[in-house]
Amino acid sequence: MSRFVSKEASLLAPYTPGEQPQDQQYIKLNTNESPFPPSPKVVKAVSRAELLKLNLYSDPACQPLAEATARHYGLRAENVLTGNGSDEILAFAFRAFCGRDRGVAYADITYGFYKAQTALFGLSATIVPLREDFTLCVDDYMDFPGTIIIANPNAPTGMAVPREDIQRLLEADPDRVVIVDEAYVDFGAESCVPMIFRYDNLLVVGTFSKSRSLAGGRVGFALGSAELIGCLNRVKYSFNPYNVNRLSIVAGTAAMEDQPYFEACCASICQTRAWTAGELERLGFAVLPSQANFIFVKSDRLSGEELYRKLKENGILVRWFDAGRIRDYVRITIGSLEQMEALVETTAALLEAL
Repeated sequence: MSRFVSKEASLLAPYTPGEQPQDQQYIKLNTNESPFPPSPKVVKAVSRAELLKLNLYSDPACQPLAEATARHYGLRAENVLTGNGSDEILAFAFRAFCGRDRGVAYADITYGFYKAQTALFGLSATIVPLREDFTLCVDDYMDFPGTIIIANPNAPTGMAVPREDIQRLLEADPDRVVIVDEAYVDFGAESCVPMIFRYDNLLVVGTFSKSRSLAGGRVGFALGSAELIGCLNRVKYSFNPYNVNRLSIVAGTAAMEDQPYFEACCASICQTRAWTAGELERLGFAVLPSQANFIFVKSDRLSGEELYRKLKENGILVRWFDAGRIRDYVRITIGSLEQMEALVETTAALLEAL
């Protein structure tokens, strides 16, 4: 580390992304990307005419994208903020709704970026353990006075919290913000978006990376009351007004407007998820009930680390977390049916060789 680094920067705990090999030699099931390309409407929208506009700044309000998102969710554009991936939206929210006198609470097993952003902004964090079966119980958060963030479905477990439970949390203290990170909600869980007009302390965060096949486009969004969105804009315009590039605005708008393609991709992933879970259970794996585009599994014959390394040696990447309660598990992204058949076949061979 350089001698010029600030004390604050030296104390950061950076998020560790999943492996991103660029040569495509692996079956890549480690970062929860979609196995499908973007909608054909996206490919058509990112035209030569749009490329020739790259000499001009993008629209800081991302108006076409905000309006398309609002239409999809039955909201108004003032209820939408778009960002450079949902990670940027989360950063805006941490800065807007947390501070020296208002900490943040989140689960002990959840998306690792929450911890990284807590350190980045110097926030006080209350870590709330999941129950023994990895369920998140909102009763454990009822007395917390600060901002609460819940990944729903949770990552890396894939398990979801019923919407009525989050409603209880919102009603228990109307003076605190509850952020619901719905990165994976399109694969079977209940969205909290319908509650936005009833609860002005609810912020829902989403992404185009998973169900809309735009992980490389870096498009995310927040949905909430006009007042909450105004707070996020206050942070955005203090940091990076042109935060979404021109091509991502065009691509995101086209993706949001292609409902049939979106529904077909989600349905295919859910069907393949069910098949994969069943096949791994047949091989003796414990598989947590997932409502995301991944499954969280463990074997009593191979440790999580052994399974991760042996699969990698055989050209398949999955995600292993060297952390306490989940060390025996691996997270497996749901790819194409062909990719999952290769995973199951390879896994069966590894177990047979023991």
